[in-house]
Amino acid sequence: MDRINTCRENPMHDIVDIIKNLQTLSSTDSTFKILKDYERVLDELDIYVYKNWLDGELLAGPDVNRYTVTCKWMWPKDDMPDPSGAERLLEYGCKVSYEKTHIMVPRKIHDPSDFRPGTKKGKIDSHPIWVVTISMPKKLMQDIYQGYENRESQAIADMMRYDQTHSMSAENAAPEAPQEETIQDAQTTA
Repeated sequence: MDRINTCRENPMHDIVDIIKNLQTLSSTDSTFKILKDYERVLDELDIYVYKNWLDGELLAGPDVNRYTVTCKWMWPKDDMPDPSGAERLLEYGCKVSYEKTHIMVPRKIHDPSDFRPGTKKGKIDSHPIWVVTISMPKKLMQDIYQGYENRESQAIADMMRYDQTHSMSAENAAPEAPQEETIQDAQTTA
């Protein structure tokens, strides 16, 4: 745990920034592919078996640098992801930092006191969150992607090999349903 940078205080995040980040993901196909490769690494390294890692939400990223891809993930304050998952990432050359911060979220309107004065918009509340920043080497992402591609091509090759060795012949095929005459012949002989 001592290799993981923890508890840095950062400026507050805004829900609008998260929405803008998600819009950029959906507008560019390459950014979405990078995020899928990033997530594939987390999945292949079994990070999601550690407590609360599956519940993280993308806060910012992916930010692509020359050798790394960095994403920020957020969790509610009470659902901090297990540091053992971060230690597992460190074993593969990732850099991980935890920070406590807040996110600004508009309040749901239930009564008139929930409105901002002079507007028809809800008040903005600060909610405490954990932000985990993971900087992942591109080489790791590439190695796991190649392993994934090799596994997929091997599965296809196995299926093709299975089809060739178990090809159906007329003798191996299931017989057709008995015809009316055959049923009547069987009943008369019995």
